[in-house]
Amino acid sequence: MSVWDDLHPLLVLPSWVPGAAAGIVSMYLMQRVIFPYFWADLRYLLKVLMYGLRVEMYRLQGRIFTILDKFVKLAEKQPHKPFLIYEGKVHTYRDVDRRSNRVAQVFLHHGALKKGDTVALLMGNEPDFIHVWFGLAKLGCVVAFLNFNVRSRSLLHCVSSCEPKILIVGADLLGTLEEILPDLQKDISVWIMTKDSIFSSVHTLLDKIEAASEDPVPVNRRSANNLKSSVLYIFTSGTTGATCVLKKKFSASQFWSDCKKYNVTIIQYIGELCRYLCSQPMKEGEKNHKVRLAVGNGVRNDVWRDFKNRFGSVKICEFYGATEGNICFMNHTEKIGSVGRTNFFYKLFFPFDLIKYDFQKDEPIRNKHGWCEKVKKGEAGLLISKVNAKNPFFGYAGNKRHTEKKLLCEVFKKGDLYFNTGDLMVQDHENFLYFWDRIGDTFRWKGENVATTEVSDVIVMLDFVQEANVYGVSVPDHEGKAGMASLILKQNTLLDLEQIYKQVVTYLPNYACPLFLRVQDKMEMTGTFKQQKFRLVDEGFNPSTITDPLYFLDNSKKAYVLLTKEVHEMILSGKIKL
Repeated sequence: MSVWDDLHPLLVLPSWVPGAAAGIVSMYLMQRVIFPYFWADLRYLLKVLMYGLRVEMYRLQGRIFTILDKFVKLAEKQPHKPFLIYEGKVHTYRDVDRRSNRVAQVFLHHGALKKGDTVALLMGNEPDFIHVWFGLAKLGCVVAFLNFNVRSRSLLHCVSSCEPKILIVGADLLGTLEEILPDLQKDISVWIMTKDSIFSSVHTLLDKIEAASEDPVPVNRRSANNLKSSVLYIFTSGTTGATCVLKKKFSASQFWSDCKKYNVTIIQYIGELCRYLCSQPMKEGEKNHKVRLAVGNGVRNDVWRDFKNRFGSVKICEFYGATEGNICFMNHTEKIGSVGRTNFFYKLFFPFDLIKYDFQKDEPIRNKHGWCEKVKKGEAGLLISKVNAKNPFFGYAGNKRHTEKKLLCEVFKKGDLYFNTGDLMVQDHENFLYFWDRIGDTFRWKGENVATTEVSDVIVMLDFVQEANVYGVSVPDHEGKAGMASLILKQNTLLDLEQIYKQVVTYLPNYACPLFLRVQDKMEMTGTFKQQKFRLVDEGFNPSTITDPLYFLDNSKKAYVLLTKEVHEMILSGKIKL
């Protein structure tokens, strides 16, 4: 008898095995065809649920684990690991922990701060921003991050809305401080990150930090008692964990060499950043880096493809969210152009809808019964998110009216409540979500939100301007929308372009200065007596189709100039940089 004869009985499979195998293969193929993203969705949902369960466990145990708690724990575990790398200098976890202790000691003895007091922080990208933030958090203070691009009246509004006891200003922002100092509330104590002060009644901080003790302050000083405790007020955006490579300003030409030099593995972007990188001349070694993941939002489809092809196997993780919002999405499948996916299970935990919107009336459409209506797949609709105990909306500090404005009541049934994101989105037939546009009084340019009312308020301060209608217009090959202002002049006055230029560059951040001006005889209004924007947005800034006088902010000439057909063509072709 041969060896094969001995083994033959072992090789005979039960009759049901081939059928089961065929069934499993068929189910797998059906899943790939009908539910191609099932496993990716499941993994993502499980991660979200795990984070949610961890927060719930902390809540049930009466524990709140903040960014500061996480940092202090890591500082004890890995004191010598780099935490910040700034202009070539390494700041370890221990360095940051000890310097933040010094900050805490200064205000413990000199600042007269109580647990829960608010401190406003006006500083740029520098290590002491982190030191001051952590030091104040160790005292149980609520820190308000102010946008250092904002100036004058807008900055004063931000300061007053968070009602700080102290305002801390970076050494490179003393000019901004000088503008607002005469109008600043007298009960706000001002500190500057210098050793000497040219301002009366303004305190210096740098000299006191260097003389302070590195001893930690008691842990019970920290402010977070529950999940509803205020910890931060954010008037700007962007936070980081892990080792962070920090620069004063973004440099497209040095970006990849910096990534290679510091072994960066994850980068954070806004859409314009990716476009700037793709616009740089091609160089050798652009794929020679360790970056594996890019996280951010606002990148256009063409830039997305160019970025992937040019800079190597970097996974782009586009997301959608807002600091004050109660809904977020993340593109965990790398679908180009999408901000994320939804499915039945996701909507169980994070209920949202896309509803029909009336662009002329600038409000959601309601049917004859008074209810809002959902859009079909493939149609743009206003994103709204249900407000409940698990997905609360806390509102805006110091602005009850604006908080109420962001809520929609009785949307689909009596008593329901939804957060109005102010964003139009589209859901396709595969349940991918795409950002479409902003509505209302804001638009995005250079990765920043521009408030139209803020810009118009600055312009109407001019004595020859009767009214200003500010909106955003699309510019080919640019992310977001460029600012444009339609002006109505007062009777018997002339347009002073020099004064307008001086006004906007003095009182507005660069990204908020209108790139285009349009002078009209009368202001068009909606049926609800609001400024008509949508027709103006559609008409854009084309002098071939618009008979009204048009002007362009030419940064090279530092002036508004007549927008001719030739200038228009140069803008579209990219010969004039915006």
